[in-house]
Amino acid sequence: MLGRKLAAELLGTFVLVFGGVGTAVLAGSGVGLVGISFAFGFTLLVMAYAIGPISGCHINPAVTLGLLIRKKLPVAEAAGYWVAQVLGGIVGAAAVLAIAKGAEGGYDAGKAGLGANGYAEHSPGMFSMGSAFTIELILTALLVFVVLATTDRIANTAFAGLPIGFALVLIHLISIPVTNTSVNPARSIGPAIFVGDWAIEQLWLFIVAPLAGAVVGAVLHAGLFSGAAQIDPSESAVAAA
Repeated sequence: MLGRKLAAELLGTFVLVFGGVGTAVLAGSGVGLVGISFAFGFTLLVMAYAIGPISGCHINPAVTLGLLIRKKLPVAEAAGYWVAQVLGGIVGAAAVLAIAKGAEGGYDAGKAGLGANGYAEHSPGMFSMGSAFTIELILTALLVFVVLATTDRIANTAFAGLPIGFALVLIHLISIPVTNTSVNPARSIGPAIFVGDWAIEQLWLFIVAPLAGAVVGAVLHAGLFSGAAQIDPSESAVAAA
């Protein structure tokens, strides 16, 4: 059973990186920031329904950490998820690079960047390290909170993939100009390995900030949802409107 879960996480993270980073590298000039944002969000949404019943579709070490903090899975299982996710991210980045190299004139990951995350001179908008850390922490906290909230026992989990996927779209729309958007250490590790040099030097931020954000998101969820009961639909804001 655990083996199937890990295989699903590896596959899901591969698809997320291949779909999202692949869009940025292979089609970014055509679809732009909005297209890349939707590529990441739709990829997560699709995989949520495809592998969610098997592994929960974390495909992100920060999400796994948030669920671990909220005691939704054991430590040993979380560790296996992390390994599978990182491997999936590396294989996804390798596949994008292999395809990109087939373009006329080839493709140099070290020069072109392979969609790697960065700050300062390697930020698309030349944002500082402090700005990069702050936005990655806040947006990962948002992502983890949304995942925990929409998959909570009192939520309608059948539709959880929709808000989670669209949350990732929003996250990318906000932060691509700042860091190229990580909120996912596995997504960052994959391209960084092939870019090397500055991407490896700056990789720490895209591991530490998302994991710190996961802690914040889990704490927020605990504060709002611990002991919460199912709200009567007639009392909801939507129904009241």
